[in-house]
Amino acid sequence: MLAKIYSAAVQGVDAMEVEIEVNVARSGDPVIVIVGLPDTAVKESKDRVTTAIFNSGFHWPRNRTTINLAPADVKKEGPSFDLPIALGLLVCGGESEPPALDDCAFVGELALTGAVRPVKGVLPIAIAARRAGRRRLFVPEANALEASVVEGIEVYGVENLRQLFEFLSSGSGLQPVRQDLQLLFKREEIYESDFSDVKGQQQVKRAIEVAAAGGHNLLMLGPPGSGKSMLSKRINSILPPLTLEEAIETTKIHSICGLLDGKHNFVATRPFRSPHHTISDVGLLGGSANPTPGEVSLAHHGVLFLDELPEFKRATLEVLRQPLEDGRVTISRAAGSMTFPAEFMLVAAMNPCPCGYFGDPKRECRCAPGQVERYRQRISGPLLDRIDIHVEVPAVEFKELASTEAAESSENIRARVENAREHQQRRFGKKSGTSCNARMTSRQIKTHCALDESGIELLRAAMSSLHLSARAYDRILKVARTIADLADSEKIGLEHLAEAIQYRTLDRNLWA
Repeated sequence: MLAKIYSAAVQGVDAMEVEIEVNVARSGDPVIVIVGLPDTAVKESKDRVTTAIFNSGFHWPRNRTTINLAPADVKKEGPSFDLPIALGLLVCGGESEPPALDDCAFVGELALTGAVRPVKGVLPIAIAARRAGRRRLFVPEANALEASVVEGIEVYGVENLRQLFEFLSSGSGLQPVRQDLQLLFKREEIYESDFSDVKGQQQVKRAIEVAAAGGHNLLMLGPPGSGKSMLSKRINSILPPLTLEEAIETTKIHSICGLLDGKHNFVATRPFRSPHHTISDVGLLGGSANPTPGEVSLAHHGVLFLDELPEFKRATLEVLRQPLEDGRVTISRAAGSMTFPAEFMLVAAMNPCPCGYFGDPKRECRCAPGQVERYRQRISGPLLDRIDIHVEVPAVEFKELASTEAAESSENIRARVENAREHQQRRFGKKSGTSCNARMTSRQIKTHCALDESGIELLRAAMSSLHLSARAYDRILKVARTIADLADSEKIGLEHLAEAIQYRTLDRNLWA
């Protein structure tokens, strides 16, 4: 007898439908053969599945069984095929009249007791099932809320194999899981940190506001204890909220990496990733034998914070060039080539020297000139060119720390940031694919960042005196466009351009 069950396999950040064919011969040795490029975890599923069937009170035919995972030219990985394979064996075993399964898809790992365990990548699997025309999706109960955000398909959470088979046979025992997305976004949009907690640093807050308004990369340089990390961890609280499309795209990446759980099954706020400086190239960019997303992809639509930037290996920092420029990263391995989204806002922090007090008016620097030079040279010029805004973070004075005056809240700053982003969305339109000023193409820069004669002369003088690169020229125009948007100005004025230029002087003052 032949049974056909539908499931899905994760490929990069998406999924593709997999057709599972189970055929039980009328005679032959009692062996189970799995074909269709299965990995070790899939090959081992026959032992988990047969034990789970027996412990659930069912029987399966003991003749030669062939299980084909189609398409056969795509490698199948992980234990998520346990549930559909078990269902196929039960249908072939004649436990009851075969139910109609053409409109259903199944995914889940089986315990030896028959319980259904959670798996990774359920959200992209749900999207793939809907795209293939399936009306119902059966997933582990722990993954049901995650999959239920996909509209147009009924999602059922399954506790064990017996519960699933009885529901398919009788139609009772399970109810589709539904989730209120508006309530979910409202519940998740709560920030524990606020800019009102930060005393002083008005110039730095202004630079952060500009960076958030245009999605620009930011480098903060200052002595230890000046508040660089404190400021960085509050940037999320002033960024515009995620759209539904952005939230689903971000959640897919976190789902594939297994970072979702029963309490947090949907990423409704912009991610904030802060990897340690000992991270490897693979950990930051993604990779391994079977390419998986790295930190740059986990920060997609959010913030990637690199604290103590010169402490990262230089080779590791250099791999950031492609994602910073293109908003995506392509990884090629023997198993294949994968492209992951990586449109993030880079926020970096560093000390001016190894001891941290170079140029400090109150504390003496203990570093030799050669040490300072080597420390700064760990960050290459091409990487600095890709960071739009450089700002110094001075030590906070005592009178500011002791002040009882309330600082401006994140809510007020976020209102200005959202207003500036609205200007950008109207300017670019949805069809352009440009989400913010930092992602403008060369053609868009020419169209939307035109300068008058005085602005051209000011920029020419800055390029000449600061020896800035062509890439820095484009970055200055993008930042100036954002500053003008914050001021509700259609044109880039001299004051907007001058502020943008002063955000580029830091690299030439220190690295020239």
